[in-house]
Amino acid sequence: MLYGAEHIKRYEETDGAEGYDWGDHGAHILILSTIGRKSGEERKNALIFREVDGGYAIVSSKGGAPKHPDWHFNLEADPNVKVQIKGDKFAAKARVASDEERAAIWPKMVEIWPDYDEYTKKTDRVIPIVILERQ
Repeated sequence: MLYGAEHIKRYEETDGAEGYDWGDHGAHILILSTIGRKSGEERKNALIFREVDGGYAIVSSKGGAPKHPDWHFNLEADPNVKVQIKGDKFAAKARVASDEERAAIWPKMVEIWPDYDEYTKKTDRVIPIVILERQ
């Protein structure tokens, strides 16, 4: 499996032919582009996602670390992001799912990436789900 910068590079070069399918449970990857809240530069991350109610859910897990991933803080500072799913590139607005939405979406995310439940055991924080809505 691809990881990090190489994952993003191959995904973008192949419009997701390489790097879209992830793991053994049917997870798929999108590329999220945010603007760095400190640097002002574009930052890209390959993230597991699931389509939900016309939007796309991603999880701010950072493997169960005590703090959210940097991309989460970037989208809190500027919720206007770019997304690539396979060859489909579009602008989106990011928002943190409500508690009710999170409760409904969390099991769907765990279904495709069971490690999310393990991540909750490593941290005291509630791991947010972010919804990306096309603009």
